[in-house]
Parts: sequence; C-alpha cells; structure tokens
Amino acid sequence: MVDVLPLVEARLRSALGEPDARAAVTFLGTDRIEVLRFAGEDGEGAIVRYATLGMSAHPMTDPTAVLADPVKGPRAELVLSVRAGLADTGKVLRPLAVLAASPQVEGLVVAPGASLDVGEPLWPGAPFTSVLVAEPGGLVEDLELDAPLDPVRFLPLLPMTPNEAAWKRVHGAQALQERWLANGTDLRDPARRSVPLE
Repeated sequence: MVDVLPLVEARLRSALGEPDARAAVTFLGTDRIEVLRFAGEDGEGAIVRYATLGMSAHPMTDPTAVLADPVKGPRAELVLSVRAGLADTGKVLRPLAVLAASPQVEGLVVAPGASLDVGEPLWPGAPFTSVLVAEPGGLVEDLELDAPLDPVRFLPLLPMTPNEAAWKRVHGAQALQERWLANGTDLRDPARRSVPLE
C-alpha cells in the first residue's frame, strides 16, 4: 500500500507554502488527523488557511457497503480559509479534525454540496456551527495517485450560520451559493452575518 500522506503534504506545501503551525488530534479507534495552518494573502489582505492531513489515508466507503474496499473509493482533505486577525480562529483545529475523522467514525462520504455540522461554534464566538463542502480544484489541485487509487481532492469548506444551514436543507447547496454570490458575501470573513434569506 502506498502511503499517500507525504504526497498530500507535498501538494499542500506546493500550493500554500510552508505551514507555520500544525496540530495532531487522535480519536478513539481512528488514525491520527493533523491540521496544518498556512499564512497567506489574497487581494484584500491576510488569509489564514487550515488544511487537514490524514483524512485521505483511506478511501471513504459507502456506509451501506458490506465490505470496505481498502483501495478504491474517494479520498479527500478539507481546506478552510478565513481572514486573519478578525477572530480567534486558531481553535478551529479540533472541529476540523472532527470533520476529517467523520468518514472513519461515522462512515460518511464527504462530497461537494454536503453539509457538515460540528454541533458547536467552529471557534470561540463564531456565528457558524456547520460548513458547506464546496467544489475542489480551485486553491489546491487534485492529487492524482497511481491506479487503481482515486485522486485526493482538496475540498474547500464554507462556514454556514444556523439559518443558512437550515435554508440550504430546503433549497439546496446551489441556491445558497447563488444567494451568497448575489449579495457579495465575503465567505472568508470569520465574523460575517447570515446572508438575507427572505
């Protein structure tokens, strides 16, 4: 079996630079999940990016499957981008690790359009308890692995307020993203308010 995690970390470093911090979290009965922090910029200022490392060690398995395939199946890591200095987002490491462990713990297949809920604020005082999984391929390109392994996809996470999460359950991920776009919502603002949903 190929160890994909060194390849995943190399891809993260090539896309995001050197991590300035990392933390490891281990849950009972699961492999260790690391969260790497990268400092960067966009056109409007400093950005902090958090990326999981460990979720892609095993393929995600359909919970209805009788036997888990140790080779085939989707692989992914999670990436969260927030504006620096506006909130104490450093505490997001554990919630991110919880989400990254969910395929192992709960048998989830994490895919674009899905909602993931941690049941508590993503960081102290955060108006978000859940995230929308967005389409990969923008910030960090998919990492192709040798056949028959599926590529590792780097899935961006978009924080949702409880109202947005409830609205998304009714109207769908596409409709919520269109609402964000129409209102010019800064999805990287860690203190933003809910988009108007009337």
